[in-house]
Amino acid sequence: MSDKTSKIDAINKFFAAYAVYDLEGMREVLTEDIEWTIPGHHALSGTKRGVEEVAAFFTQLGKASFQADPLFLEANEEYVVDIHRGWTTEGVGKVDTTWALVWHFNQEGKVDRVVNLSADQHQMDAYVWNNYTLAPIPDRLA
Repeated sequence: MSDKTSKIDAINKFFAAYAVYDLEGMREVLTEDIEWTIPGHHALSGTKRGVEEVAAFFTQLGKASFQADPLFLEANEEYVVDIHRGWTTEGVGKVDTTWALVWHFNQEGKVDRVVNLSADQHQMDAYVWNNYTLAPIPDRLA
């Protein structure tokens, strides 16, 4: 099995875990200090630092029953690019768009950085603001 194949297998494992919101299965692919960047101008956007923040993000997506259907995966020595359809099945409004994710692998073969790119960021921004509320100030401030 090539290094590229093992990286694609890891992403497929992540998506299989994501499909059933198996947070432990998702964590197996990620480093403890992962950085995952979510684009947008909404309450869930920004860079999540550490596996606990990433897990909390996916827990929030689970509340909207987000789904993902991989369409394309390709790898080189350090990266996997995945393109998938991502959509919601719950909540006010909808998200149904194409996403591209750039996954970076460390030397141990685990994902240490991910950058999401959205084909329709306005749709995602509107959906999040319609379905997620911020805690009142000062509770939302660190």
